[in-house]
Amino acid sequence: MAGTWVKRAGWGVGGAVVAVAAYLAAWPVPIQPVAWTAPAAPGYQGVHAPNQRLAQLNIIDLKGEVGPEHIALGKDGKLYTTVLSGNILRMNPDGSGQEVFANTGGRVLGVDFDAAGNLIAADAVKGLLSIAPDGKLTVLADKVGSDPIRYADAVVVAQNGKMYLSDASTRFAPKDWGGTFEASVLDILEQASTGRVIEYDPASRSTRVVARGISFANGVALSQDEKHLFVNETGKYRVWKIAVDANDLDIAQPGPQARVLLDNLPGYPDNLMRGQGGKVWLGFAKPRGAAIDNMAGKPWLRSLTLRLPRALWPIPQPYGHVIAFTDDGKVVADLQDPSGAYPETTAITETADRLYVQSLHAHGLGWLPKP
Repeated sequence: MAGTWVKRAGWGVGGAVVAVAAYLAAWPVPIQPVAWTAPAAPGYQGVHAPNQRLAQLNIIDLKGEVGPEHIALGKDGKLYTTVLSGNILRMNPDGSGQEVFANTGGRVLGVDFDAAGNLIAADAVKGLLSIAPDGKLTVLADKVGSDPIRYADAVVVAQNGKMYLSDASTRFAPKDWGGTFEASVLDILEQASTGRVIEYDPASRSTRVVARGISFANGVALSQDEKHLFVNETGKYRVWKIAVDANDLDIAQPGPQARVLLDNLPGYPDNLMRGQGGKVWLGFAKPRGAAIDNMAGKPWLRSLTLRLPRALWPIPQPYGHVIAFTDDGKVVADLQDPSGAYPETTAITETADRLYVQSLHAHGLGWLPKP
C-alpha cells in the first residue's frame, strides 16, 4: 500500500513538473523578442564615478499625489508638475499654494510651454494636448495620418512653434497594458525598436514622422540653435542627435542627419530637459542590469521571463542618477544616490536657484539648492 502511495505521489509531482515546464515553454506572451547585441556595461567610473551628490534630497509633500514625472516652470513663476492621477499640479517654487491646474483623464509624462502660455502635454493615453491658462484642454494630435499615437512620452516646443513629440512604442500602449511602466518593460524586453519622434506643426495642424526605429523613444530636447533634437533611446542606453528636418528617417540607417551622441550609458536614460548655461539634463530611470543585458541575444529567455510572476522580473534596483551634458556630448555634471532612496530619478528641472528632481513613482517632489 505504501509503495502504491509513493508511486502516486511521484506521478503527481512529475505531472506538476511537466505542467510547469510546458507553461514556461509555451504559454503565450505579448512580446515577440528580437535578438540584439548589448554593449558591455561600463559601470560607474570616469565621469560617472559613484558619488552622493543626489542624496538627502529636500522633499515637497504632494498631499497624496504620486509620480511627479515632469516639472516645468511657467511664465507666472509657478511650478507645474504631472502626477499619476492625471492631475497637473500648480504650486509656488517652495511647494506652497498647491492646486490642481487641470486633469487630462490620462497620464501626462512630458510638458512644455508654447509662446502663448499654453501648457503642451504629452499624455501617454490621450496624445498631444494643449492646456490653456484657464485649464481648457484641446487635443492637438492623437494620430500620424491614420496611425494612432500609442505612447506619447516627451514633448518640446521650438521657437517657431513646432512641437516635437516622442511616441515611445507603437506596439505597447499604456492604456492596454496596465500603465506606462508596464508597457515600457514590455517594449524594452521585446527590442522591436518601434519608437519614433513626431513633429506637430500648429500652423498647418499636421503631423509627420521625423525619425523611427528607436528602442523606446523617450526624452526629447532641442539643441541651442534648434537645428537638432536630442532623443533618448532608453532600450539601448544611448542618446541620439537628429536633424529636425529629417523626414521618416530610420535610425538603423541614419546617414548624415543622425548620430549617436552618448553611447553605452550606465543606466536607462529617461527624460531630457534643457537647463541653464548650455546644459541638457538627463535622468536615469534605472541602472543597467546584467540579467537583462545577458538576455540580449536570447529572445526565448526574454519570453520565458514574462511567464514568471512579476516579482521575479529582472527589474534593476533603484539607483538615483542624473547627468548634464552639452550640445557636443560632453558630460559636465553627474549626481548620484546609490541608495536609490528617491525612486526613478527621471530628470532634472533647473531654475535660477534650485534643481527639481523628477520621478515616476515618488510620493514627493525632490529638490536641491544649486551650489
